[in-house]
Amino acid sequence: MDWTERTDAAGAPQIHKDGMPPGIKLIERDDSVAGDWFVDIQVLDENPLYQGQTYRLKFHFPKMYPIEPPEVTFDKRSDRPIPMHPHIYSNGIICLDLLGQQGWSPVQSVSSVCMSIQSMLTSNDKNERPPGDEEFVRGNKLRPRDIEFLYHDNTV
Repeated sequence: MDWTERTDAAGAPQIHKDGMPPGIKLIERDDSVAGDWFVDIQVLDENPLYQGQTYRLKFHFPKMYPIEPPEVTFDKRSDRPIPMHPHIYSNGIICLDLLGQQGWSPVQSVSSVCMSIQSMLTSNDKNERPPGDEEFVRGNKLRPRDIEFLYHDNTV
């Protein structure tokens, strides 16, 4: 069986781990209604920026999941680093249209989000943070789902 995701009667995501996509590993999950999942991802190609690194993502599922997107960030509390990328802030917030209301679709899953982030890292060749990272991290009080990013840079 492939790594598939479904929701139970209460709308909580359920997942089967057999045959998980390469470089993706479910580490911990809390099956409470407001549960968080932690997933480790690796970039599998030979991109020197990320070679040999493992990064930890934190998924937080809203009550209306899968109608609403999960809140996905790189976990800054773990022993894993936050990758350098022009669309990843140093506090772990990811600027990716797939994670916003406009880019989200209920057919997306935990595995498809992880694979999109893997792909985003794989294609990157810039060892830098987003412009204004320090100011954003210092001044941001919003949850990632409440931030209105402008998705204008499709080059990374």
